[in-house]
Amino acid sequence: MDTTSRPAPGELVFRDAVESDAEALVALIESAYRGDSSRAGWTTEADILEGRRTDSEGVLAVVTDPDSRLLTVERDGELVACCQLEHRGDAAYFGMFAVRPGAQGGGLGKVIIAEAERLAREMWKVREMHMTVISVRDDLVAWYERRGYRRTGRMTPFPYGDERFGIPQRDDLQFELLLKEL
Repeated sequence: MDTTSRPAPGELVFRDAVESDAEALVALIESAYRGDSSRAGWTTEADILEGRRTDSEGVLAVVTDPDSRLLTVERDGELVACCQLEHRGDAAYFGMFAVRPGAQGGGLGKVIIAEAERLAREMWKVREMHMTVISVRDDLVAWYERRGYRRTGRMTPFPYGDERFGIPQRDDLQFELLLKEL
């Protein structure tokens, strides 16, 4: 009899990313936000940004940073989502959130963000979760507001000219800080 615990079919498995996950994570993040494949989900940025959203170096920087965790989420052995948590004093930063386009819209994102908030509270005893969202992404901002995040009106400029963040298709992009008390 096998006594090892295996996840039930369809059960989500959360684990910290390791360096060997980098390429699969880049592919997941790109599929959720850029290019035609991202249009299968609702989180696409394809109409406002072209080019890459991240690369292996960016993913590895998060994986190897002692103040960060890059959570992977697997279902039936397949990578379906990820998110970054970074300890920043009394707050945690939530970023690099991606759900495979075909898995979007079914409640998976709600489960993942709730788990990320729980982990941040338990690991770092933080009182707030922060994130930045491109301010023109009204549908995405509204989704986070339904999860208890609030707009702060605090903006930072989009890094025009730095293709590591994509190639803007409009000239009014900026990041807004959203926060939630935990």
